[in-house]
Amino acid sequence: MRTVFFLSLFFSFACSLSAKDKAFHQVALKKSFIYRLYLKDKNHSPFSLSRPDAFLSQRAIDRRRQQGISVDSTDLPVSPAYLESVRSAGLTVMGTSRWHNTIVVASPTDNVSEVTQKLPFVSRCLKLYVSPDSMLFIPRSDVGHLMLKDTVSHSTYGAGWKQIKPVNGHKLHELGFKGKGKLIAILDAGFHNADRIPALKAISVVATADFAPRRTQSIYAEHYHGAMVLSVMGANQRGKLIGTAPEADYALIRTEDTNTETRAEEDSWTMGAEYADSIGADLINSSLGYIHWDGDSIGPDYRDLNGRTTFVSQTASMLASKGIVLCNAAGNEGSTQWHKISVPADADDILTVGAVDADSTIALFSSLGPSQDGRVKPDVCGPGVGVTVIDGAGTLTTNNGTSFASPIICGLVACLWQALPGLNARQILHVVRSSADRYQWPDNVFGYGIPDFMKAYNIGKTFNPKR
Repeated sequence: MRTVFFLSLFFSFACSLSAKDKAFHQVALKKSFIYRLYLKDKNHSPFSLSRPDAFLSQRAIDRRRQQGISVDSTDLPVSPAYLESVRSAGLTVMGTSRWHNTIVVASPTDNVSEVTQKLPFVSRCLKLYVSPDSMLFIPRSDVGHLMLKDTVSHSTYGAGWKQIKPVNGHKLHELGFKGKGKLIAILDAGFHNADRIPALKAISVVATADFAPRRTQSIYAEHYHGAMVLSVMGANQRGKLIGTAPEADYALIRTEDTNTETRAEEDSWTMGAEYADSIGADLINSSLGYIHWDGDSIGPDYRDLNGRTTFVSQTASMLASKGIVLCNAAGNEGSTQWHKISVPADADDILTVGAVDADSTIALFSSLGPSQDGRVKPDVCGPGVGVTVIDGAGTLTTNNGTSFASPIICGLVACLWQALPGLNARQILHVVRSSADRYQWPDNVFGYGIPDFMKAYNIGKTFNPKR
């Protein structure tokens, strides 16, 4: 049974399927060939920049307006006429990217290059992967109870105290800033049982979507990683676990397929990010990253870690210009031969988050920077060792990884932005970095260091906005 790269990257203790996973069974699939089509233009389209409400929600339009951001040609959807021509050519449309003007298609035969040569609006096509003929099916598990022994606790935050105190996030909560009014999108591999677990059902989930290469009937029947990430931010169980943004709204978006690791997931991530933008998300947490692809494609190289080369990092680097703050896990490759951050952790204008332990010492697994063009990476670090989470069985447990450091920081960035609504996305990024304990002497291990969110709040109150 194959090793799951997603787990080995973001769980420092796991390199293969668990005993529970081995009970999963294979589901037969039809093989298909997946391609990305690059389009020459957006002609023959009914969409117009004068009517952004036709393709963006009012919340998304308002977010841009508040930050002085104009809707531009990258926001226009792919031409419906081109989509219809692609379908008429016998290809299945799996999704599109507005920002890149691309279409992802599937075909039962590997003749996409020949087919698209007859489509004059296609400038080139790129094979992303060949789907396997079977996938693991994950059955729904029973839901347990919130029980955790032998952990540092707190009368209010419970086991969440050790996660919020090191970054002084509880001070924002004491001032009444708990993320209310902010929409956080989570890009992940699945949210197993998050709709059934009593401690998670109270979280305000306002949207769900599935853009993974292999679509499923329910994101709640897929991997449990996203449920754990959600719990770190959204849980609100007094005395047991209170997350870093318990009053925020959430959009749960599946972009990752744990059965495979292919370039198609760059497109899935992009679709998820663009969907988050379209519904008006203020922040995105992505505890995902890529350093190789299955098969004979080796994936990103060190030279590609510049925020501009890979498709997914190009997308991530655009988010702040759309008014969105992205928090992305740095990766768990610090003690491996790779060592470095993954993509899209190399992106510009985001918060790449590394992991520290309870003593504020860098976790051995936390991926290292800098980016290949010399930018400080990671940007900041947060607690990532022994993090208390609620798993897909509904029980409190602990886990390690930058996967959990990232949402700890992301939830508090939402609280900070609630407290400082006049700042734009880039200004919020600056304020968070400025509050970190190594801001004056950043390095490629801690980045700017561990942020202090009360300090960030005070910096932000006196910050002179420069649009």
